[in-house]
Amino acid sequence: MNFLVQSIQLSQMSVFEAGMLLCFGASWPFAVAKTYKTKSVKGKSKLFLFLIILGYIFGIINKIINSMDFVFWLYVINLLLVSIDFFLCIIYRKNVIQERG
Repeated sequence: MNFLVQSIQLSQMSVFEAGMLLCFGASWPFAVAKTYKTKSVKGKSKLFLFLIILGYIFGIINKIINSMDFVFWLYVINLLLVSIDFFLCIIYRKNVIQERG
């Protein structure tokens, strides 16, 4: 119960952090949809996506350790979306390699 109460509380810094995550997060559904629809990974970097995933993991760890609030869930949602895009990138890159071979 304490977790739910803390996750609703909002500090002044969390407002800006939430804004950042909402802005970043707004683009991921479009990226995932485009990758899924076109099955093309041209121009996508697995390293770039991995570093973003790592950054979101660090953000989640920070929220758990220091200041649990609703922004934690924005990190989780963003992490899930980027992870989906990363795995689609891996799957479709394998398909491209198999078609060439």
